[in-house]
This record gives sequence, C-alpha cells and structure tokens, in this order.
Amino acid sequence: MTENDSFIRSGKQAIAMELEAIQSLSPRIDSHFSTACRTLLECQGRVIVAGMGKSGHIARKIAATLSSTGTPAYFVHPGEASHGDMGTVTHDDSILALSNSGETPEIVTLLPLFKRLGTPLVSMTGNPGSTLARAADVNLDISVGREACPLDLAPTSSTTAQLVMGDALAISLLEARGFTAEDFAFSHPGGTLGRKLLLKVRDIMHQGSRMPTVPEGTLLGDALLEVTQKGLGMTAICDRQRKVIGIFTDGDLRRALDHGANPKTTNIDDVMTAKCTTVSPDILAAEALKIMDDRKINALICVDNENHAVGAINMHDLLKAGIV
Repeated sequence: MTENDSFIRSGKQAIAMELEAIQSLSPRIDSHFSTACRTLLECQGRVIVAGMGKSGHIARKIAATLSSTGTPAYFVHPGEASHGDMGTVTHDDSILALSNSGETPEIVTLLPLFKRLGTPLVSMTGNPGSTLARAADVNLDISVGREACPLDLAPTSSTTAQLVMGDALAISLLEARGFTAEDFAFSHPGGTLGRKLLLKVRDIMHQGSRMPTVPEGTLLGDALLEVTQKGLGMTAICDRQRKVIGIFTDGDLRRALDHGANPKTTNIDDVMTAKCTTVSPDILAAEALKIMDDRKINALICVDNENHAVGAINMHDLLKAGIV
C-alpha cells in the first residue's frame, strides 16, 4: 500500500466512525431531548454554555449557533468561572454544560453554585451515570462507541456527537420560536447573508430624476436619449397619470431596428414591451434577482400599489449591492 493509499484509507475510516457516532444519536432524540429544549426555551435570561478542553471549543460553537438562531447564549470558561466569571450567571439563566466524561473537575466544582442560584442545568455527557449527568435537570446522552482516533484517545467522534446534538437543540429552538430569515439577517448584518436578507429594492433603486421614464407617444429617438442619459439600458413608458404601460430596453431597440424602425418617426408605443414585469419597492433585492433570473431580463420597473412608476433597478445595481 502506498503512502497516498494509507492517507485515503485513514481518512475514510475516520469519517465512517464519526458517521456511526452521529447515527447513534437519532434514537436519543426523545423525551429527554424535549425536556432540554423546553428548559432552554423557557429561559428568561441567557443560556450559559460551558465546557473544558475540546468540549470547550464545541461549547463556544454551540453558544454562537444558539445566539444567531434566536436563543441568546454565551460561552463561559469553567476555569475562569471559578475565579470570578460566575458573577455573569444569574438565576434567570440556564446552563448547558458539556463534558464527555461527566467528571470534568472544573465543571463539577461549579455544580453547587448552579444549585444555589437555582439555574436550570442541562448536561451533555457521554456517561449518563456521571456526577454531572446526575446533577443535571436533564442529561443528553452523547456517548460514542469509540473515538475515530486509532488510539481511542483524541476527542473526535465524541466532539462530533456534541456538535451535532448542539445543532439539533439550536434548530429545534429556532423552529419553536418561529425564527425567520429576516430575524437571522439581523444577527448577521455585516455579511453577504445580511445583505441578501435585509436589503430591499427601495434601498438601491433609481428614483426621482435618476429614474428613466418617458410619456406615452414619445418618439423613439427621444426615448433613446433618455435611456442613454440615465444609463440603465431601459426606460419606463408611462401614461398621463404616471402609470406604467410598458418598458423599452436595449433588446427592444435591436428588434425595432431589425424591423426598420426610424428613430425620428417611430412612436415608442409601437416598439415598447407592453404589460412588462414590475415589482414593489418593498420586496427584498434577492427576490428581484430571482425574478430577473426566472424571466431572463436585466431590468425591472418599481411601482406602487396603483402601478405608478416610483423607481427602476437593473442587474448592475444588484451586483454593486453584493446580492449576486
């Protein structure tokens, strides 16, 4: 067996063992899991997530996932908690403590303090008979048959099980809270997700004097001038009440010229696309992008409830806004 073959074999074996650990969790999503969810859902303060070593790294991630999905949470290092950080925990909080052995000294030391505060305690251990599991209001069993480490020492399968159980808790709580995509965006305002989920068409549309529009009956040549000046590759055609009756785009121009249209004599009404696609300025910019993709168009006219033209956007606007 070559060195490369050995790497591949070891990698696949590790994945298979961790997959086995994950699959073993499914039967444990039971009444204990429901009680844990209810305990965290009813928390009036924040969920304090604690763990040492590798379990601590997983605890940090679980706290971050809970916070970003509607359950306020933060990580407390058990060692630091014994030296002052317990002051951050109140009786309104709930504790989610992770320890594969259930005997981690730094966490066991805190158990009397949790009891004294009266904070509900949910544990996640690999040993249901451990000190931590017995002290908890409810214990989630994340025991694994073996670690993916060939020495059965390095936390691998066990930390994967912790992570997956933590995700199961977070998603169950998300759904119980009716957490929406817009709620998620408020937790992620600085990233691409935030832009996609929060930015509305009205935030980026061209409006007022920047919006290309011509009245019905305009000559093709004058409409082309409006298209050129406003730089969106299109113009809206409106009636006397400023209601949209059509759109004229670069594509319409090519088709008109192919049919011998004369810019000096052709009426825009004869070459525009009537009954064009319009959108409300209050829809998400991501929705506008989908409409453009589905209908294979590059620009949209924005209208109010009475079909009055109030703005326009094109694909370049969405690119600049980071939606595409």
